[in-house]
This record gives sequence, C-alpha cells and structure tokens, in this order.
Amino acid sequence: MSQSGHRVPGFDGTLLAVQDLGSGFPLVLLPGQANNHHWWDDARADFHATHRTITFDYRGTGDSDAPEAGYSTPEFAEDVIAVLDALGVERADVYGTSMGGRVAQWVAVHHPDRVRRLVLGCTSPGGPEALERDASVRRALGQADRRAVVKALVDLMYSPGWRASHPGPYRTLGDPAMAPHARRGHLRASDRHDAWDALPRITAPTLILHGADDRMTPAGNVPLLASRIPDARTHVFPGARHAYFEECRPQASALVAAFLAGE
Repeated sequence: MSQSGHRVPGFDGTLLAVQDLGSGFPLVLLPGQANNHHWWDDARADFHATHRTITFDYRGTGDSDAPEAGYSTPEFAEDVIAVLDALGVERADVYGTSMGGRVAQWVAVHHPDRVRRLVLGCTSPGGPEALERDASVRRALGQADRRAVVKALVDLMYSPGWRASHPGPYRTLGDPAMAPHARRGHLRASDRHDAWDALPRITAPTLILHGADDRMTPAGNVPLLASRIPDARTHVFPGARHAYFEECRPQASALVAAFLAGE
C-alpha cells in the first residue's frame, strides 16, 4: 500500500495529515517535539524493504489541524491509535524518537495488543526520576531570537564533524509554520511527560537507542528506561548527539531493522 497526503480524524476528531508509504508490516515512525513527518524524510526509506512506513503530522504541525486542546503525550498516543484505526492496521511496530519516544511509551503501555515491537530513541521516562537537560541548554532554547534558537538546535542535534560534511538543510529543527498556541502545547506535552510508574507494564520487546553526547536528552536516561522496561535492549552511539538516527543512520537503521526482524 502506498498513499500520502490524506487526512484522518484523531482521537477527538481533529484532522491529522497521514503519510503511508511502502508495503510490508506496518511501522509507525514518530518525530520529535514541534516537528512534522519530515523529521523522517531521510531514514524512513531504510525500512521499506520490509515495512510499510506510517507517519502523521502531530496536531498543530504540518498539514494537520491545530486545535486548542489535545496536547499531551498520552493524547498524542491516542492519535496514533486513531490513525492506525483509520488505516485498518491492527498491529504495528512503533519507533519513536525524542518526544515521539515519549508518545511511543504510552502507545505501548495503553495499547499493548497494538504494538509488536517498540524502539525508543533519544528519549526519557519523564517525571522527577528522569535526567533533564542542563540549564545552559534551556537558556539557549529559550532565546527570543529565532535564528539563535535554530543555531543552538543544530548544535544540539549534530556533532561538529558531521555538520562539516552535511551542511543541511536539516529537517529536525521544528516546524516553522506552527501557531504559537500549538508550539506551547507541544512544549508542555514534552515537559509534563511522566511514564515512570507505567513503564513496567510494557510487554512489547523494546530497543532503546541514544547518542552518547546528547545534551538535549542526556544519555543517562538509557539505563533509567532500561531499568523500568522488562528485558529492554540498549545501544549508545559514541560521539552522536540528539539526531543519532541521521548522524549514525547506516548503523542505527541496520540495528533497528535487525531488531524488528526478531534478530
């Protein structure tokens, strides 16, 4: 099956833009906070040999509607289920990165029958037990000058060596067309995520990936997640920052593909 650009109702009727490409077992790819499906433009093709890839623009991003409500990681997870229902998909693999990893946690917790295998990338359990980014990162991202924020984001996403040979454009820096209320909603959703107590209820085989030099979401969250999710596997990429899935794409995609194949 291959189709793109149509819209389906989310959990509360909000229309969500869906991109449904390739054939094979369904794989849901979830992007980071304040980003749309273009986050996955480079890596998604790595999975088309075995998977049908499904993305959607979060409410408030891309071609989806931007309602005033519905901005929390559990509600985003219900949008995932609504998209699967609309596509007639009973069960899927789920790969979420950054805030998408937080959303994926709730999909696996609340709908275990819908998730075959789970991949969590550059993410955290949230709540008081999580290892948060330091104050300097928060200051850099809180600047009023959008250009300064973009510069800070590029540095947080990619190592200097990788940037030197990959000058962009980068698709992981947020959707610039977002309405202010939607941007605030995404920030609240990510900041208020707390799945610590629920994580032991995840039954899907789980792989946790991270960049060792990630300052956006510190890699110290890997052992925290692994301590809460039964039998989770982990892998940390030396030298990589938040967007390890691009910077270490050959290795990362191969690891994910092997895990999804049951290896």
